[in-house]
Amino acid sequence: MTTPVLLCADDYGLAPGVGASIRELIAAGRLSATSAMTVCAFWPQEAALLKPLAGRADVGLHFTLTDQRPLGPMPRLAPDGRLPPVGRLMALSYAGRLDAAEIRAELDRQIAAFIAAWGAPPDYIDGHQHVQQLPIVRNAVADALAVALPGAYLRVCREPRGDILRRGVAVPKALLIDALGAGSARLAQRRGIPSNDRFRGVYDFSGRVPFGTLMERFLDRPAGRTLVMVHPGLADEDLRRADPVVGQREVEHRYLMSAGFAELLERKGLRPARFRDLPKA
Repeated sequence: MTTPVLLCADDYGLAPGVGASIRELIAAGRLSATSAMTVCAFWPQEAALLKPLAGRADVGLHFTLTDQRPLGPMPRLAPDGRLPPVGRLMALSYAGRLDAAEIRAELDRQIAAFIAAWGAPPDYIDGHQHVQQLPIVRNAVADALAVALPGAYLRVCREPRGDILRRGVAVPKALLIDALGAGSARLAQRRGIPSNDRFRGVYDFSGRVPFGTLMERFLDRPAGRTLVMVHPGLADEDLRRADPVVGQREVEHRYLMSAGFAELLERKGLRPARFRDLPKA
């Protein structure tokens, strides 16, 4: 008997090379979810290309509040028409200086753009650079899930700290993301929103440690609803313009398509699975 794990590729729609990589991996049975950036101009055409694979993987909204252009006016957060870097967003969030109505309006626009192109609501919501967990933002996300998207789940970036320390992968970064997830996890539980129990896949994108070695650690002893985040892609000019992480995306793609990854899954008795097939902790 195999153990199901949720293998989720972020940033679908960011660039055609990212979409091509993710679709190939879903078709090969190497991924079981992908998160769509509906603020990106490529999203409508990338959604159409993904539709033949509908039902093979969960498709969710990658709520985006950093570094891109919002879908509508955000005079407080993006007065010049461009969303801030994640550090600035975090500072505003923890200072209580985000406009809750403005955040919710942009979330509604991104959900609407998802439905318009995909033809159905998102299976879940997560966040680009984990913004779904920030104060004020997390309340808007919880409201949308509880009221407008019943049955959809939330990515919660929590992982037992002992497991983070034992893995030894980007420990400060992983501990920070875990700490940010505490309030979001409590909110999901209080409002009855389904969510994952474990979150893995955080690393520094430096390539110093072989990606296969990292995946060996990320897939060690999954428990309950374990979600492993990845960022595969194929280099193209649009991706180079959009994101500084290009080469490592190709490294991830090659490994996830490789016989070595298939052997790792078999050796550990794991299979990529959608959220509905995961055992609750």
